[in-house]
Amino acid sequence: MSNTEREPTELACGTTTDVAPTPVTELLPGRDVPLGRYTVVRRLLPQRARRMVGAWCFLDHYGPEDVSSRPGMRVPPHPHTGLQTVSWLLDGEILHRDSLGSVQLIRPGQLNLMTSGAGISHSEESPAEHPPVLHGLQLWVALPAHARDVPAAFDHHAELPALRDGALTATVVVGEFGGLRSPARAYTPLVGVDLTLAAGGSATLTLDPTFEYAVVAMSGTPDVAGTPVGGGELLYLGCGRSLLDVSAAGGARFFLLGGEPFAEPLVMWWNFVGRTHEDIVAAREAWDDGTASGRFGTVHGYDGAPLPAPPLPTTRLVARDREGRS
Repeated sequence: MSNTEREPTELACGTTTDVAPTPVTELLPGRDVPLGRYTVVRRLLPQRARRMVGAWCFLDHYGPEDVSSRPGMRVPPHPHTGLQTVSWLLDGEILHRDSLGSVQLIRPGQLNLMTSGAGISHSEESPAEHPPVLHGLQLWVALPAHARDVPAAFDHHAELPALRDGALTATVVVGEFGGLRSPARAYTPLVGVDLTLAAGGSATLTLDPTFEYAVVAMSGTPDVAGTPVGGGELLYLGCGRSLLDVSAAGGARFFLLGGEPFAEPLVMWWNFVGRTHEDIVAAREAWDDGTASGRFGTVHGYDGAPLPAPPLPTTRLVARDREGRS
């Protein structure tokens, strides 16, 4: 999925300066951002108070949205560098096309994982005949230096490991949780888990204390470490937790993301993750100056023009720590 803002902010990410080394409960509201002509998302990462959680550097929550009489999602072909996209649906269907030639319909409970390496392009859209509700998450994972130029790749996982323990159901989307490991490829230690609690249910989750964690509510209002998490909110939990108490009086579905704090300074602008101003400039020029087919390839089959890159900021992009310091 693309960041379709026409004036995207320079986002300096990475380093461990602002990682909470001990448990915290920092509740952060998202902001509404238009995604193309038909969809509005709630952007939860990055934001001024919290740029990353582990290597997770971008998180949009969209829906549930009634698309029964609307086109649904339509995101034209656009580029990515230096990251992986993680597409996770709760309701609806999305058709993915990319410059590798992949054409894949994703349904709820399935994972689309795209690795950009030095460059890839893709489109995402609701099929012409689609379910009436669209609801899901789009996440990005920053690639570490040793993997930033790996060959571009696309993986679809139709089945993922899941566990049921009393009122709790957990699907392991990325990484390892509860003794189960996702087949999704990862280049840094991280985890992403879809969690459902039945009404009146509670559970104690076992965590890795070296990871930093956060939770986003997808439906209902889960109580996480004593803090209710509503729709459109991200609860940052810091590091140092071995156990996490969760409950839901009315039932809830929420996503746990975490990982080893990401120590490398990054610059993130539009759909690119790099290390320097020159990285971003080169990627933008390769997409927008007619040489896109060389670095980013071509997406075939989408009925529409590729997404043009926004103008670069007038100031030099600088990699800073996650609190904004050079």
